Amino acid sequence: MHRVTIVGSGFAALTAIQTLRQTKADLDITVVSSKSEFVYYPGLIWVPCGLRTGDDLRIDLKRFFERMKVRHLPAEATGLSKDGRILETTGGPIENDGLIIASGGRFIKKLPGIEHAITPCEGIAAAEAIRDRVRAMDGGHIAMGFASNPNEQSSMRGGPIFEFLFGMDNQLRTEKRRDKFTLTFFTPAERPGNRLGPKAVDGLLAEMKRRDIATHLGHKLKGFSTSKVTTEGGEFDADLILFMPGMTGNAWFDNTELPRSPGGLLQGDAQCRVPGLERVYVAGDSGSFPGPDWMPKQAHMADLQARAAARNLAAEFAGREPRETFKVELICIVDTNDSGMLVARTENYNLVLPSMRVFHWLKRFFEWLYLRRFR
Repeated sequence: MHRVTIVGSGFAALTAIQTLRQTKADLDITVVSSKSEFVYYPGLIWVPCGLRTGDDLRIDLKRFFERMKVRHLPAEATGLSKDGRILETTGGPIENDGLIIASGGRFIKKLPGIEHAITPCEGIAAAEAIRDRVRAMDGGHIAMGFASNPNEQSSMRGGPIFEFLFGMDNQLRTEKRRDKFTLTFFTPAERPGNRLGPKAVDGLLAEMKRRDIATHLGHKLKGFSTSKVTTEGGEFDADLILFMPGMTGNAWFDNTELPRSPGGLLQGDAQCRVPGLERVYVAGDSGSFPGPDWMPKQAHMADLQARAAARNLAAEFAGREPRETFKVELICIVDTNDSGMLVARTENYNLVLPSMRVFHWLKRFFEWLYLRRFR
């Protein structure tokens, strides 16, 4: 029986587990992650307004692991040895015949004063902190923005900030206190959300103007304070700052000889293999892959990469050449708490549909559909 180790318990890791079991291969699978739980990060946007609670988004994976016949080790990866055949962890070394690294990415927190900002997609606690801070405010200035990895521009996750931004505007209007707040969107990019496509950028900027959301674009960030955002183009007031920094690889990668991209992620090829190592694969935010510069860092892309990685690993165990690749595809609904704009992009087309209520409910239905497999 071949032994497979999977690092992580997020989107890519869980999809890899399901895909490996679908191959019907006789595998002994061990998952290494700090907790046997899954957090549905796309739903964090609904925590500040009360549409979701942390318990709604936190899924206990014990029953899922039992159904999948998976052993879970509550530990953290710390390194690799023997050319990837041994994963070093805080719970001890684990031998494997195949390894899939799906431990996610890490936000770059080097900007001066970044401790004064909340990074929304860090998890449930961050979303709840936003909720509680806004509830306690009688008015003031709220600033939201994102930046990229300076060494790898595609290593970023800015899309959720648009949703937090429009959702906050909608929430404050529903609470009849929008007139007491100033909302400002900021980013060093002159065309924010360009990975969504030109039409989407125009639509996002037009929506900000319609909602009376101020913008501060195209200026390199210098730092934050308790009441200001400072850039090379000036500063503006901010009593609450939501900021998504660029992303890089996990800290434990530094204790390995795994090949890295310019931005610090693990290098992966078109089949999600880590070059130079046998039967070592990477999927999701941990990896840097060949493809267009707009390739997204999002759950859907992580799922596609994980399927390719798992199928290729199973093929290798069966003595076949790993030929599975992943489709580069961006699909998202930019939600506003009660409506949403649909954006889809592949190498052949870029579709943008204006904000409609049906898209909000479609996003909520997809959440239910996605999570039911793990409950």
